[in-house]
Amino acid sequence: MKMGGHYDQSCHSLKDVRDRSNSLTVGYFFLPNREEGDVPMTMERTTMRKIREVLRLKYTHNLSYPQIGTSCNLSRECVRQYVKKAEKAGLSWPLPEEMDDVELERRLFKDIDQALQVPHPDWLIVHQEMKKKGVTLMLLWEEYKEVYPHGYQYSRFCELYRSFKGKLNPTMRQTHKAGEKLFVDFSGLTVPWVDKLTGEIYKAEIFVAVLGASNYTYVEACESQSLPCWIEAHVRALEFIGGVPNAAVPDNIKSGVTKAHHYDPDINITYQDFACHYNIAIIPARAGKARDKAKVEVGVQGIQRRILAPLRHHTFFSVADINKALAPLLRDYNHRSFQDLPGSRLSQFLLIDKPVLQPLPKERYQYAEWKKAKVNIDYHIAFEKHFYSVPYAYIKEEVTLRITRTTIECYYQNQRIASHLRSFRPGHTTIREHMPKAHRAHVEWTPERLLSWAKKIGPSTGKLIESVIQSRAIPEQGFRACLGILRLGKSYGEHRLENAAKRALVIGAIRYQSIESILKRGLDQQPLPAADLKSTSPTIHGNVRGSHYYN
Repeated sequence: MKMGGHYDQSCHSLKDVRDRSNSLTVGYFFLPNREEGDVPMTMERTTMRKIREVLRLKYTHNLSYPQIGTSCNLSRECVRQYVKKAEKAGLSWPLPEEMDDVELERRLFKDIDQALQVPHPDWLIVHQEMKKKGVTLMLLWEEYKEVYPHGYQYSRFCELYRSFKGKLNPTMRQTHKAGEKLFVDFSGLTVPWVDKLTGEIYKAEIFVAVLGASNYTYVEACESQSLPCWIEAHVRALEFIGGVPNAAVPDNIKSGVTKAHHYDPDINITYQDFACHYNIAIIPARAGKARDKAKVEVGVQGIQRRILAPLRHHTFFSVADINKALAPLLRDYNHRSFQDLPGSRLSQFLLIDKPVLQPLPKERYQYAEWKKAKVNIDYHIAFEKHFYSVPYAYIKEEVTLRITRTTIECYYQNQRIASHLRSFRPGHTTIREHMPKAHRAHVEWTPERLLSWAKKIGPSTGKLIESVIQSRAIPEQGFRACLGILRLGKSYGEHRLENAAKRALVIGAIRYQSIESILKRGLDQQPLPAADLKSTSPTIHGNVRGSHYYN
């Protein structure tokens, strides 16, 4: 192939070709550059088997160069160059039986191999650099060419790198950017533990998290694969690595993914809440696509062999005991040297991942559950037999509750409309601002305030109001009646109200309607009979008015 006075640098040495083909089956022939003399050469790759056939046809059948070229699908000049090199090397046909392709190649192309010595990049360094954000093979090749102007061309550079990467183990073979992904999963193996009190045996699930670029690993035992355990394990994993990667890649586990889908899986709303708190993306592995989670799959295998297997003869009595035993084994696992790459998981983490991780938020994530609820006509929602208020404008609307150990938050169309301290007892929690104006004015009254007002009018009015409040199971239920009675003093005068209260206590008629009737009919202005004045224990009942009421 004529290259305009320069040889094709896509293949620079026999070693390069051996790297590509994984066998010694390639040779070259060179054509002199007629314009610049015999130093620059072009080359063409040919298998050793075909070269042997050229020599056989030449020396056994004495065919011409064109005939040999036709038989071997080579040009006449190519055949001539091979025969010339064989003669220069002192070779003919048959070749010695002990001469293999390696030796034949060395004998024929020794001078070419020496002339085309091109410095190889350190592919381990190239592989490590590729994990850094923004680094591409083009950038690395340009840097390489600055140092070695006569080095490999870009296509050959890429080809050799792919060949190198293909020889690494599966988890090393994928190129993961620094700080990009944290692969998470449960290992599949469990560790048994025994309840000391009952003797019952439980099985702890093993959570594993692996950083894509450095393979730095976190592992812990959990009580189960439940949502709280899943979220809390993530929190501790992020605290273990001391930062936050760009994305977490879970399997399609029910705790993390509500509905598995090849293209658009539904993420659990609590898992999404966790992701928002830490500013991390959740990218579930596609169902049935093991390569999406190859990193954690291989990490799980390492955990099973290096950490869980050594614990198989231990007896544990709690999940905490298991985690205490896992800690030193995990430390040794992260310090263990790689087989195919320099350093360890820890050294690679400190070099590659840690510098680019996002910082942890100031506050630790607090586990929260999410539920739907409908606002009742009393502008309250119910959760575990306790009622929490929301602004009355949202009556009959469906809201979303975010429930933590300490708080209840209400959201409407993704906007928080109410927040309460969580109560674990039956009852009501009401915020004054959530109430309509009429209810708000009503709630401002207290038993003490009503009694104070009543006693200013007179002692009988005070006793009457006290009796009304005590007649209700809940004091607030009598507030409206008390306010109505006290406001009668504005219409009829406080003196008449005091007399009406005295008569009402005597006859046991303490309802608002009874007091109002006494005032309308002027009964408060009539003296009470002597027999009635002796009564000191009025019957407190709204429907008992006494015989004198009708006089």
